[in-house]
Order: sequence, then structure tokens, then C-alpha cells
Amino acid sequence: MSRRQEVLVALADAALAVERPHPVRVAIDGCSAAGKTTLSDELAATLRERTTREVIRVSIDHFKRAVALRTRFPQDSPESYYLDSWDNDAIRDKLLAPLGPGGSRSYRHELMDFAGLTAVDGQDRTATADAVLIADGCFLQRPELDAHWDLRIFIDIPLDEVLRRGIARDQTWMSSAAEAERRYRTKYIAGESRYLDEVRPRDRAQLVVDNRDFEAPRLTVGTNPSA
Repeated sequence: MSRRQEVLVALADAALAVERPHPVRVAIDGCSAAGKTTLSDELAATLRERTTREVIRVSIDHFKRAVALRTRFPQDSPESYYLDSWDNDAIRDKLLAPLGPGGSRSYRHELMDFAGLTAVDGQDRTATADAVLIADGCFLQRPELDAHWDLRIFIDIPLDEVLRRGIARDQTWMSSAAEAERRYRTKYIAGESRYLDEVRPRDRAQLVVDNRDFEAPRLTVGTNPSA
């Protein structure tokens, strides 16, 4: 078994060990380009191999606020990115609270397209009582959402690696490597630095994955080990 497979099995076992009278809500938190989506997809697949429980896979990027409604701050600013890009009320009310204590278990798995331009007119889904939700995204431990997670996993890479990976990944749709570097330095990394400083998500997570090496990530227990 590879190091990555070992980490995925350990994460799956940790999620399955959380006992709740409602679906277990797992946050895969981290900065841009940390590898959250890939790891979350792999974790969901690993869970499906290890349990007959329902596994719900959601990307929080499908709960962004419509671009046209992001008017509180200049759209190219770190404040717009951190404070105005996601509809945290909808994340709470349409996804996390229904799956939590006393919830109806009727939830939405997406509200917007990835670009935040078009609303998705989907149907409510109903989770089983012992389902496991795997949700990845940035800023998942911010105060509006934090109380609604049952397990917090932080995917950790240095900010200089965020910059390197972000440029490589996004330079095409951002028109050039230079433009991608500008936007990462002035908007994304600036917003994520504020989150890291204010919320300290790495310290607060139950589990931390050092994902600098995709093939050999390292799993450690956070300083907040109780779920």
C-alpha cells in the first residue's frame, strides 16, 4: 500500500469512527491548490470501499454567491474573496444544518455553477441517518460554519506552494502566468492569509494532511483532537 493510500484509509477510518445520531459532516479545508478536491474524491471512493453507508460528496465551490451579488468590496480584492465569494448562510441552511442535530436530512448538494454565474435549479436530496458527508472548500472553519462540522481535516501546503501550483493550474483561464501570479499574490493568497491568521484552521482541525508531496502525504493529529 502506498503512503497516499495509507493516509486515505486512516482518514476514512477516522470519519467512520465519528458517532453521531445524524449524518457525519466532514470538512476538507485548506488553501487554493492544496489538493482538497482530489483528496476528497479519493477519500469518498475509499469510504465507499470500506462501508455500506451512504457517502455524500459535495464541493463548497457550488455554493458560491453569484458574481453579480458580490458588491460589498472591489471584486479583485482579498476582502471580496474571503468575505463575499461564498454564500455561507446557504451552506449552513441548505447543506450542513439539515444534516445535523434535529435536521430534516433534506439537503441541496449544489446551488450555483462553479463560476458563480448561473444558479442550479436542482432537487432536494434526502440523506440516510448514518450517511457521511465529504465536503471540500476554502474557509470551511470560519465562524459561520465551524459549529456544523463533525470532523475537520486541514490540507496543508506552504503559501509559496499555493502560488506555484495556482499559477500552473490557472494561467490558461486567467490569460497568462503573469496575470495568474498577480491575482494570487493580491487576491487569493492575501485573503487566505487573513483566514489563516484569524481562524488558525490548521491548529483547530482534528487531522492535518501535509500535502506538499502528492504521492507521500503526511497525516498528523491536530491540536484539537476531539471531534
